[in-house]
Amino acid sequence: MLALTNCTIHTGQQSLIDHTLLIDELKIVDIINPTILNSDWHTIDLAGNHVAPGFIDLQLNGCGGVMFNDAIDFATLNIMHQTNLKSGTTSFLPTLITTSDEHMIRALGVVSEYRKHSSCNVLGLHLEGPYLNPKRKGIHNESFIRKPDRTMLERIAKAGRETVRLITMAPEMVAPEDIQLLAEQGIVVSAGHSEASFEEAIAGFEAGTRMVTHLFNAMSPWLGRNPGIVGAVFSRAEVYAGIIADGYHVHFDSIRLAKKLKQDKLVLITDATPPVGTQMDSFWIGGHEVFYKNGKCVSADGTLGGSALTLIEAIANCVHYLDIPLSEALRMASTYPAQLIGVDHELGFIAPGYVANLAIFNADFQITGMVDRGGILPMKGNW
Repeated sequence: MLALTNCTIHTGQQSLIDHTLLIDELKIVDIINPTILNSDWHTIDLAGNHVAPGFIDLQLNGCGGVMFNDAIDFATLNIMHQTNLKSGTTSFLPTLITTSDEHMIRALGVVSEYRKHSSCNVLGLHLEGPYLNPKRKGIHNESFIRKPDRTMLERIAKAGRETVRLITMAPEMVAPEDIQLLAEQGIVVSAGHSEASFEEAIAGFEAGTRMVTHLFNAMSPWLGRNPGIVGAVFSRAEVYAGIIADGYHVHFDSIRLAKKLKQDKLVLITDATPPVGTQMDSFWIGGHEVFYKNGKCVSADGTLGGSALTLIEAIANCVHYLDIPLSEALRMASTYPAQLIGVDHELGFIAPGYVANLAIFNADFQITGMVDRGGILPMKGNW
């Protein structure tokens, strides 16, 4: 039995002090009064650090020098996971951006096989494209953007939510029955890279779209005479929105407004790319070279090419710049994404029976340790 004590425990429902967290192998056993500690337990004093559910990133293109699109294999997923652990993320959706059917089929197979031995880390695939609007392609390779092929959609649907958790589509480029086919299998359909009108976006929500991808970015804006996707998602309380809180993709005051309107349906994502966790100054994405400088990833023509953000940095930005309480910022990175993709019965909370995936950090938002599937991983030099 592992006992973590002298810490603030953020359970996803409340924040507890003067409590001890008990872990036995993969699972959380209980939260108890420290006065009843058993001498047989392996007790670790966390020196006043915070403990939270491990963060869940629903949009991760790459990190640690690798990009999932470039190498669709186990080695890439392993590197992404090990890099994630340094910044508090224990679970993620490897994101495959617009590419060929061949690469999509390969990604389905790789993620399905990987999840057989690491289902609490890689939670499934995020297909971001290729069924997008080229007018809002961003950094995506336009040569691969296309209308849906029913055979391929049926293949994705057959793979199911255990392999494909999330797919980003432009609602004006797909038929309602295409959305319904995927949604009926429990796959979260998200609207993104879209020029949809307000009415087209609402029709997508009616067909089963449950989310919008990186709110405000690569989508029709909220205008007085055409509210676009942004206006549509603000008008539907049940629809989730992912947001990149790095200060480059979205103005912090726009995030503040989105938080007021979306409340517990606003989810922190990173849209991270290979520079995270490395000293890289450039990489390739969507057929474009992207340059990383001063925390920002842009191509030669100034197009944003993903981010170099981590979820612990996004949480810190929410607390420092938006005055969001720490416990709520943590929920935006763990509890709410878990609820969106239907894994909140085992992840996103600290409670008996839940998987022991935990982030441990100090008052300066530095990760001081991790618990990955019950295994304690102290960062060098901490407690």
